[in-house]
Amino acid sequence: MKQYRAFCFDLDGTVYRGKEAIPAAIKFIRTLREKQLDYFFVTNNSSKTPSQIKEALLRFGVEASEKQIYSSAFVTAKYVKEHFGQAKVFVIGQDGIRYALGQHNIHIVEENPDVVVMGIDRMITYQKLAKACLAVQNGATLIGTNEDIRVPTEAGFQPGNGSFVKLVAQVCNVEPIFLGKPSPAILEMIRQGHGYQKSEMVMIGDNYDTDILCGIRFGCDTVHVNTGAVSTEKVKEKELQPTYCVQDLSEFEL
Repeated sequence: MKQYRAFCFDLDGTVYRGKEAIPAAIKFIRTLREKQLDYFFVTNNSSKTPSQIKEALLRFGVEASEKQIYSSAFVTAKYVKEHFGQAKVFVIGQDGIRYALGQHNIHIVEENPDVVVMGIDRMITYQKLAKACLAVQNGATLIGTNEDIRVPTEAGFQPGNGSFVKLVAQVCNVEPIFLGKPSPAILEMIRQGHGYQKSEMVMIGDNYDTDILCGIRFGCDTVHVNTGAVSTEKVKEKELQPTYCVQDLSEFEL
């Protein structure tokens, strides 16, 4: 592996799988810390606050500050603030997206919104989806924190946020705006915030359609690990290839 200054990791399927750590990834991150190399965690999971993600990582033996954690919730809140200003927002989602919107002083409402923001909500109901559909049909802009159709767990795949956003979009016959990976916005935030060149950054992940395409669209090197959502066999069928394909991060020496 060439010399990078910033290692950007996906979380679920890359650093851990559900509640189980991926040992090679944990060891690799610890080595980065020992060598005083910069690393960041880039997740499409909008359900947790940076503090909650930090605590979850610590349980896997990974030390990180909140400044090293970039979620689709944060990039979505930033986008809403920049493009919709003082708009009223109806939210489907958990702690992470609500915290991020609050940090950006965005006005959250239950009725007559200008924007509908959808993040993963493990307490999703028909009523919430119906409310979102009616708001969008009345002119609200539909924004999803991410478009993941499914998420890997130790028990198998479960529905991701994208499956619910696309349900609302299909009912309303609109195209939603997605801010998480594979949009390069989240990596651009890291680049601007820390002054890296794209050539100094590398995106590491298990999901070709989110992690790897995010890096490719951003213009940095990418590493696909065969530990999560998409197998190496499937990745090798893609037209645009990652810079590296490995079984796990034990194959790399720093």
